[in-house]
Amino acid sequence: MIHIVLYRPEKPQNTGNIMRTCVAINATLDIIGPISFSLNEKDLKRAGMDYIDSLKWNFFSSFEDYLKEYPNINTYYVTRYSNKVYSTFDFSDSTKDIFLMFGRESTGIPHDILRSHPDRLLRIPMVPEARSLNLSNSVAIVVYEVLRQQNFNNLSTSEAIKGEEFLMNEKRD
Repeated sequence: MIHIVLYRPEKPQNTGNIMRTCVAINATLDIIGPISFSLNEKDLKRAGMDYIDSLKWNFFSSFEDYLKEYPNINTYYVTRYSNKVYSTFDFSDSTKDIFLMFGRESTGIPHDILRSHPDRLLRIPMVPEARSLNLSNSVAIVVYEVLRQQNFNNLSTSEAIKGEEFLMNEKRD
C-alpha cells in the first residue's frame, strides 16, 4: 500500500487535489497536523470532487502521533535538500508499504526530521534557481514513479469506464 503523507499542509486546494490522486491510485492519505484549514472546506471538496467520499485517510494531531501509529515504517522524505533523485530508489516491491512524506508549502519538512533520515531523502530535479514545485504536482510526480516501478499494479491501463474501443467507435456527426 502506498501512503502519501502530508506534513502540516497549508493550502486546501493542494490537499483536495492530492485526495483525488490518492483515490485514483488507491493510496492512503495521512495528514499530520496541526493544519490551518478545515478538512470540510468547500475548496477542499471542490478540488477533490466527489472522489473524497472514497478516500482512505488518517489525520494525526502531531508528528509524534504519526510515529506512534507507524513506529516501524520506512518513510521516504521528498525535499530539495537531497542529492538523490526520486527515480533512483527501488520501489518495485508492491507487497511493501511505501510512505512518501511531503512538507508544508512554505517551509517543507522540518530539518531535524530530514537530518534523522539521510538515506531516505529524495529530490525532484529542477533548475538551480527554483525553490520548489507545487505540492500536488510533486506528489503526482513521485507517486507515479513508484507506480511505474510496480507496473501500475491494480490500476487500469486502458479506458475502463467507456470501454477500450470507445474512441474508435464513437459516433460522429
